[in-house]
Amino acid sequence: MPYSANLSRAGRFARWRSAVTVCGLCGLLAIACHHGALAAEPATPPNIVFIMADDLGYGDLGCYGQTRIQTPNIDRLAAEGLKFTDYYAGSCVCAPSRYVLMTGIHTGHGYIRGNSKMSLRVGDATIAEVLKKAGYKTGAFGKWGLGQEKSGGVPTVQGFDVFYGFLDQHHAHNYFPAFLIRNARREPLTNVVPGEGDYGDGVATAKKEYAPDLIWAEALQFIERSKESPFFLYLPVTLPHANNQAGQAGMEIPDYGRYASEDWPEPQKGLAAMIGRLDADVGLLLELLAQHGIDERTIVFFTSDNGPHAEGGNDPDFFDSNGPLRGRKRDLYEGGIRVPLLVRWPGKIAPGTETSLLAYHGDILQTLADLAQAPRVPAGLDGTSLVPTLLPGEARQAIHNFLYWEFYEKGFKQAVRYGDWKGIRFEKDNAGVELYNLEQDLAEAHDVAADHADIVATIIGIMDAAHVPSPDWPQDPDRQTRTAPGPSK
Repeated sequence: MPYSANLSRAGRFARWRSAVTVCGLCGLLAIACHHGALAAEPATPPNIVFIMADDLGYGDLGCYGQTRIQTPNIDRLAAEGLKFTDYYAGSCVCAPSRYVLMTGIHTGHGYIRGNSKMSLRVGDATIAEVLKKAGYKTGAFGKWGLGQEKSGGVPTVQGFDVFYGFLDQHHAHNYFPAFLIRNARREPLTNVVPGEGDYGDGVATAKKEYAPDLIWAEALQFIERSKESPFFLYLPVTLPHANNQAGQAGMEIPDYGRYASEDWPEPQKGLAAMIGRLDADVGLLLELLAQHGIDERTIVFFTSDNGPHAEGGNDPDFFDSNGPLRGRKRDLYEGGIRVPLLVRWPGKIAPGTETSLLAYHGDILQTLADLAQAPRVPAGLDGTSLVPTLLPGEARQAIHNFLYWEFYEKGFKQAVRYGDWKGIRFEKDNAGVELYNLEQDLAEAHDVAADHADIVATIIGIMDAAHVPSPDWPQDPDRQTRTAPGPSK
């Protein structure tokens, strides 16, 4: 039985049900061929659920090779749908990855390129705005990270009808916060957080209400309210991120459940319990869709915002959280940016299928727009629609010539995926480009740049062209500490 802290999955579902009854460079990143009409276009646009875990590694799920943490409900998405093996986040940390997802713009010329207090601007186009114009009810529940309070970047200004959760990334560290944000206002909770920061971060001394439970319950209620019309449910959950302010006790969870008796370090019990709790929540969601008879009218996506973390006492090597990959969160090696993507749509997506299609967060806006049959899509997107892969038909799947990332912490760095090749350049060390053949060396253990000068030259050309300088994101790390927005983990 899937683990759920405090109550069984059935018990939590029953408790929830009871509560409900009471209350210009587009061409560079683009593609070898332009996407065409929808493949096997459905007569009625589906409901769309997009779940994004926080710091969940490529190897943290059973369907991607995890053996010690049990994830039966998330694994069910793979068994009943499509698993991507070569799917990438928008960045190796939270805010820029979410920016790429929401806008379809890569970090080489995006507005938000690193963790910061920057907010989306009024006029920035988002997935929610596109789907809302297509007639969808839109709700976001979890960690937003793209707009501060009283800014033009809050979700309800950026196309979402409703929002509940954390706006600020520091606030989202705290699993037992003194408040959460409902739409654009703070809503008090009963937790006590002494010395609470300006953004609501800190460590609670009275831990009464667990934010992930509250957020997931609100998301299920959104489904209840919206089930009669097409809806877009965005679930950027905080699990299994750490509370960075809590030091070695940062893996905050009410209890360790089935992992309590394991002979593991406390933070590793916490990580396993967090992932188990998320898995149980996915089970609740699937159960609710089936109960209302909308399972076959709903497409569910599951992914992560970047690779596994080493914060809050967690050791990502303990469970081999990055699987066969090198690196983790804040790295442009594969372990920092390659993440799971599972897509389930009963009756439409063939069960138990797998694809090695090269894809990333920047493709999601166009994909969801096509699924929704949206009349208008923003110009200048860097992604392409994945619908021909999800629903094979007459339309050909557009193939990326390359994918591009840049990152600024501890020196400017760039990465390019170009076919089977992966190039990384560290400007700080002036060491040129590291080159790996991922088909032969998935672990990026053997730099073969010296043997392939032509490939290196091509990748350098891509890096130089894809990067557009920004005054908000200077490449000089010394200047950056003075002029760029402050980091927010």
